[in-house]
Amino acid sequence: MFRKVPLDLIFGEVETGIGMSEGAVRLKSEFLQVEISPQGAEMVALTDREGRDLLWNGDPAFWTGRAPLLFPIVGRLPNDQLLHEGQVYCMAQHGFARRRAFTLEEATDKVVRLALHDDEETRKQYPFHFSLTVTYTLAEATLTIEVEVANTGEGVLPASVGFHPAFRWPLPYGGARKDHRLVFEKAEAEAIHRPVGGLLSTATEPNPAVDAILEPTDALFERDALIFLDLRSHHVRFGVPGEPGLEVAFPDMPHLGLWSKPGAPFLCIEPWAGYASPESGPSEFTEKPGLSLIAPGDTKRFAMAIRWLPDVGRLIGPHEAGV
Repeated sequence: MFRKVPLDLIFGEVETGIGMSEGAVRLKSEFLQVEISPQGAEMVALTDREGRDLLWNGDPAFWTGRAPLLFPIVGRLPNDQLLHEGQVYCMAQHGFARRRAFTLEEATDKVVRLALHDDEETRKQYPFHFSLTVTYTLAEATLTIEVEVANTGEGVLPASVGFHPAFRWPLPYGGARKDHRLVFEKAEAEAIHRPVGGLLSTATEPNPAVDAILEPTDALFERDALIFLDLRSHHVRFGVPGEPGLEVAFPDMPHLGLWSKPGAPFLCIEPWAGYASPESGPSEFTEKPGLSLIAPGDTKRFAMAIRWLPDVGRLIGPHEAGV
């Protein structure tokens, strides 16, 4: 076990079941292998027992991300500016956590924990004191990612957290992109939003899921992401019916984003606790819709899980989808 060691000081391989290469940490089970980078505490590889890639590889021809962690905002702020108590701070889309080096606090053969704390650089963008802890736990065919946000300051901590994993589309189990389906836990009928200049659209459009089933197509993403604010489901399944696939569970995350680019071989399934500033919303950051307001001394938990399935399941009908 390693504790409180900056990852950029660790090199080579260790013999506890974790392989480290160029500062990365690897976890392995009978079903999955995961690689986590200290940069942004980001998962950068996810493979099955045969070594087949399930996670996007960050090819810059399409998108350099793989599974960035979004903190302390999801989406964008108006003009990329945070206004608090009359002061203006500049912060880019999705916040700064994905661009910061985390410190390794714990590593075993099945658990990795990394942390980031506020400092002079973060406070130039986000004038709040915090402690951000990210824990990866691999148990058989399930990877759980837990984020804990602690308020270490004296005032309320306003924050959002989002997960942004990009999965291979198509998955490596046969079937073309057009054969893949997203199956929601329950039927989803509420209208969805889109980003407009990175902000949340005021206008809505019909939900593209029919009887809990969404058929991802390039045309769906010609106008950017699909944003589900009013979700009934707490998990979705992704894959070709009858073939292996993935389940993404998000019991604590009230919103979901789906994003790709036309022609890109990945699909982002993004559980969120928070969303971009609305097109016409309040100026003061602490009044932004979707924020978690964490009291001094308190900690709030956010989590998602990725489970490998030997059979993603047949397409379910509305009577089985919780209508």
